[in-house]
Amino acid sequence: MADRIKKVESISDMHQILGYPKPKHPLISLLDTSKLTIPPSAVGSKSIPNFYMISVKDSNCGLEYGRNSFDFNEGVMVFSAPGQVYTTTREVQPGQIHGWMLYFHPDLIRNTHMGEIIEDYSFFNYDVFEALHLSEEEEKTVYDCISNIKNEYEQRIDNHSQRVIVSNLELLLNYSLRYYERQFNTRTNQSKDVVSQFEKGLKAYYKEQRALELGVPSIELFADQANLSQHYFSDLIKKETGRSPKDHINEYVVERAKNMLLGTEQSISEIAYDLGFNYPHYFTRLFKSKTGLTPGQYRSNN
Repeated sequence: MADRIKKVESISDMHQILGYPKPKHPLISLLDTSKLTIPPSAVGSKSIPNFYMISVKDSNCGLEYGRNSFDFNEGVMVFSAPGQVYTTTREVQPGQIHGWMLYFHPDLIRNTHMGEIIEDYSFFNYDVFEALHLSEEEEKTVYDCISNIKNEYEQRIDNHSQRVIVSNLELLLNYSLRYYERQFNTRTNQSKDVVSQFEKGLKAYYKEQRALELGVPSIELFADQANLSQHYFSDLIKKETGRSPKDHINEYVVERAKNMLLGTEQSISEIAYDLGFNYPHYFTRLFKSKTGLTPGQYRSNN
């Protein structure tokens, strides 16, 4: 069982796996974690749900996704996107943990406004340790949204239900965006340290000539150095500086290229290779997009 990975395509299948009754709505369900049961036979099993998950938990619930466990104090909110690998880590009896888990299938939001913007909620791709910490007031607001969704699919499924459910779901995610921004703001010293490390790391990358072997530096490299997921790292950098990590990298590369164009006699191709580009025309395209000139024109004009 421990070596098998089961793809979970429906909300009904997830209910069955976790020991809950059949869901009242085929595409969305709110589960009370105090009723969660994980038998010894399920420990070590892995699953890949094909739906989104939002949860608030007060302790280790015996589940993890990726390499990270759910193990938080009360009022911590976790998000995950379809395709995450969940691992059952321990036996759980009813009443051992308290909180809730909201699952919704991508089909629920297909052909809706939320379906068009779901990728904007990048926290679905954060790691567990980058969870959202809620104040009591924030937790109440979140629960009000959740209650509205639950009441709608339990009591009155009609021609308006999907729109009402999705509207409340989008409201919940927009509140989560607001609360994450608050979290970034309250951790501003830590955020500034990450920005500083990023800037120093970018300079060191070229000073140590790592681009010759590894190419143009990636966001993943600096996120790993900061022990953050790429999405959380990107959102933090953009919140602190107003620019994405990719913009920072590209602008640094172009500024370095300008110095090399005017301060050396290297050919355009040599400069491109030194900066980490496998093909000089990719370098030329980036340089022109940032300066309006090709590298050759910039050298000639200066």
